[in-house]
Amino acid sequence: MAHTKAAGSTKLGRDSQPQYLGVKLFAGQPANPGSIIIRQRGTKFLPGKNVKRGSDDTLYSVAKGLVHFATKKITNFNGKKRVAKIVNVIPAK
Repeated sequence: MAHTKAAGSTKLGRDSQPQYLGVKLFAGQPANPGSIIIRQRGTKFLPGKNVKRGSDDTLYSVAKGLVHFATKKITNFNGKKRVAKIVNVIPAK
């Protein structure tokens, strides 16, 4: 009995869809209102000027302009300082 007698269902074979996270618009690229800049889990990047955060922590533009990344020192709830990455959209002149 070294062969398979019937092609039954398998317990394996289930795989979840990829999440497609990451930076979608890089520094210097143009952004329109509503365009997604970063898809993320948690707040690895924080919203700055002309950028809002969605319910799933996605950062999107609210104005037309160029994407700009910056860093800023932020104090945590326990008093410890950390360097945070800020995403801004600078309006084109």
